[in-house]
Amino acid sequence: MNIAALATARFWNRYGLLVAGLVIVGGMSIAAILAPWLAPHDPTMLDMSHILEAPSAAHPLGTDALGRDVLSRMLHGARVSLWVGFVAVGLSVIIGLALGLAAGYFGGIVDEIIMRAVDVMLCFPSFFLILAVIAFLEPSLVNIMVVIGLTSWMGVARLVRAETLALRERDFVLAARVAGAGPVRIITLHILPNAIAPVLVSATLGVAGAILVESSLSFLGLGVQPPMPSWGNILMEGKDVLTIAPWMSFFPGLAILFTVLGYNLLGESLRDILDPRLRR
Repeated sequence: MNIAALATARFWNRYGLLVAGLVIVGGMSIAAILAPWLAPHDPTMLDMSHILEAPSAAHPLGTDALGRDVLSRMLHGARVSLWVGFVAVGLSVIIGLALGLAAGYFGGIVDEIIMRAVDVMLCFPSFFLILAVIAFLEPSLVNIMVVIGLTSWMGVARLVRAETLALRERDFVLAARVAGAGPVRIITLHILPNAIAPVLVSATLGVAGAILVESSLSFLGLGVQPPMPSWGNILMEGKDVLTIAPWMSFFPGLAILFTVLGYNLLGESLRDILDPRLRR
């Protein structure tokens, strides 16, 4: 009994945050995927006879200023927020991996050009850079995903470059080079698999950041445009009726909080597990 209790305590001590992150992220992802079936109402259906109703059996999270069901809009908004997070981070990881591998492996002028480009991009605050770009484009879901992805690859590039610089002098890479393997083969088969672990951690944390950026843009009216629901524009609509309908701001804010927390817990736990220097 004592051994079992000790093993359980050790498991939760090491993997407790990972399990919590997986539960939160998994729950939000399942809710987003099943939104068309879980939503009790059409998220865009107007019902002027039920304006700003408090949470009830018919509308568990209340209604908004146009009589739309907040729960239904929240569930469909989860699809938008998570889709933006995954696509934007996927794009930034692809760009960061390609540039980081090239800079770290080839070095010289290639490294100088890429890293100076990274330095220039890092001179601009990311959110204000995104705001400036979005201001010149038509607000749309595709534009948001592309802009976030194109302005958030620098951290991945620097991380991958550092890993590549360490790996390119390892014995297995030198052996592959002596055996006649070309740069593309060495990078894809020998360096990339060994450099991918920190990228996974960075990508997991990046999803949380992308969700926050999308929610902020939608709150400012520069992101997802109504009637398409997103957590950010639901918050924007709720700020005007905060004193008489607080549920319109409380529930989407809570969803953003828990989703970002879940991805942060997941990313930090993966870092502790994958990095042997941080293992307890």
